Amino acid sequence: MVINEEKTVSEAIEYRRSVRVFKNEAIDEQKVKNCIQLGSLAATSSNMQLWEFYHITSPDILQKLTIACLDQNAAKTAQQIVVIVARKDLWKKRVQSNIEFLKSQYGNKPESEYSKREKFAMNYYKKKIPTIYFDFLGIIGYIKYAIFQIIGLFKPIYRQVRQSDMRIVAHKSAGLAAQNFMLSMSAISYDTCPMEGFDSLRVKKILGLPSSSEINMIIGCGIREDHGVYGDRFRIPFEEIYYKL
Repeated sequence: MVINEEKTVSEAIEYRRSVRVFKNEAIDEQKVKNCIQLGSLAATSSNMQLWEFYHITSPDILQKLTIACLDQNAAKTAQQIVVIVARKDLWKKRVQSNIEFLKSQYGNKPESEYSKREKFAMNYYKKKIPTIYFDFLGIIGYIKYAIFQIIGLFKPIYRQVRQSDMRIVAHKSAGLAAQNFMLSMSAISYDTCPMEGFDSLRVKKILGLPSSSEINMIIGCGIREDHGVYGDRFRIPFEEIYYKL
């Protein structure tokens, strides 16, 4: 897969803006798909890849999503839309995928022949990840949280083990994928607008998603109109947010 990038990484970052109005000009579906694939190469917690990408090109679905996105211009004028979905509920499936990948990397040899490092990696997915992700109505998560806080009094330990914590982990990874996607689009002079103003229940219904899924971001795609960016970029002075210790 090759994308003919017209910009360096720094140039793509500088070029990217949240475009609110797109031109009525078609964009290449395959190029957008390629950018989504680059998005899926983003860093992800424990390589769990708890995300899904919905590439919307159907005029009918675009219209329905526009209504679900509160008729905002970034959806109304988008030529295509990409919906990034956090799928914490798929953790067991992703664990198994990682285990199968590791087995193939180890040459599908018997576990008795694994090196110490190989055993550690396998046990990470067979034992540690299930310990962190398994929950029941949030109850087990709070029990684990209490236990881990006590252990943390004596040594450093991972503390984010509640159901709400794991939701955040899944959304952080999905957000990294979203940024990868938007910068990849920017590199080929395609524009995007990440939207958080939407009716999540309606979006799930439109896309046929299960209730256990969560919409991370809806991204309008196209080519910016001259007036599509609402004003100059504003950022807090760097000195107010940068701390060197």
